[in-house]
Amino acid sequence: MNLKLRLSAAFALSFLCAAAFGALALFVRVSQINRFDSTVIRLVQSMESPSMTAVMKLFSFVGSGAVIAFLVPVIAFCLYRVLGHRRELVLFVGVVIGSALLNWGLKAVFHRARPTIHRIVEATGYSFPSGHSMSAFTLYGIIAFLLWRHTSPASSRIALIAFSSAMIVAIGLSRIYLGVHYPSDVLGGYLASGSWLAIAIWVYQKDDPNPNKIKLPSPSHP
Repeated sequence: MNLKLRLSAAFALSFLCAAAFGALALFVRVSQINRFDSTVIRLVQSMESPSMTAVMKLFSFVGSGAVIAFLVPVIAFCLYRVLGHRRELVLFVGVVIGSALLNWGLKAVFHRARPTIHRIVEATGYSFPSGHSMSAFTLYGIIAFLLWRHTSPASSRIALIAFSSAMIVAIGLSRIYLGVHYPSDVLGGYLASGSWLAIAIWVYQKDDPNPNKIKLPSPSHP
């Protein structure tokens, strides 16, 4: 895919995610999505068991702010010292920080209370959109994008996308299972993050001096 098509695709994806988020937010505002939320929550929580709860708590912890705060500098260090690509470091840090600020702003706008159907763990703050879901989509999405640029075998790229997708879905699902978010919160987090991530990638690719080159790390790089 040439640069023009990639830019068009990224911009279109950002617009579609933003439009879908707007529609979802409207449904949340007028309480027209309650039946969907209740149905999905009952379905997900019907899988409840001690072992499943332990797994879901683990994924929820992996998507928590504390773990994200630990992973971000580690990944940033690898990008700067191991791969040596400063533009990718700026993109990575900017996307993660921007996602956190966007989530804070959206929650302040919507003021949605958390669900009370069956709360397995406690959580504070507003519910829409899910911060865990936004963080997961942003973090694993941008990691997948950056590593894709340094990976050439198709099998490695497939494994990368599969892992990133699995982590995003598992973290979002864990928040529904634990009773601290509505499914629409999780979906809203994915859409908001998807729009933000796509527009950030659009800006990055627009100014990329070598857009068509697969960049492999150089062993001799200091």
